[in-house]
Amino acid sequence: NMLRANDLIWSFVVNRYLLGKTPFPADLLYWIADSTRLPAALHRYCLDNFYRGNRLPQPGGITLAGVDVDLARVKIPCYFLATIEDHISPWRSSYLGSRLPRGPVRFVLGGSGHVAGIVNPPSHEQHGFWSNEELPQHPDDFLAGAVRHPGSWWTDWEQWLLAQPDGNTLVVARHPGDGALAVIEDAPGRYVA
Repeated sequence: NMLRANDLIWSFVVNRYLLGKTPFPADLLYWIADSTRLPAALHRYCLDNFYRGNRLPQPGGITLAGVDVDLARVKIPCYFLATIEDHISPWRSSYLGSRLPRGPVRFVLGGSGHVAGIVNPPSHEQHGFWSNEELPQHPDDFLAGAVRHPGSWWTDWEQWLLAQPDGNTLVVARHPGDGALAVIEDAPGRYVA
């Protein structure tokens, strides 16, 4: 949040505390407020190995449960998504990661940043996304040859899933109140804050 303090901190200080305005319920605000709550050791490991050391792309650079990780051995279909304004995981870096697996890969570039670009349901018709049937060597070549689509990347992902082996085996959506537990209140609920 400190990287975009005017938008993500000071606007709330002014509107909520100084002006006394009640914030409107918004799914994105709850998403942003939900921290990862990682144990300190895991957080440190991820920062040291995935970010500072950039070891994941290196065959055997990361070992989990005694097994060396080698992304080049991944041969299953992979769908990569990045967002064009993401300041945490820049899309060009994510794009380079999509070139590591040896199976079929689809890379899609969503509009907006790492929250609004991901939480972009089809009903909102916001942000759009770019796709390219090719995976050129350089990320800028991907974008230069990409087609911009209006709306959400979710529909592209759905079509991609349906095209996969067993892609028509969809999980039926659950409806609140149909199970053993009763609905308490509308989402996201007070407990999230």
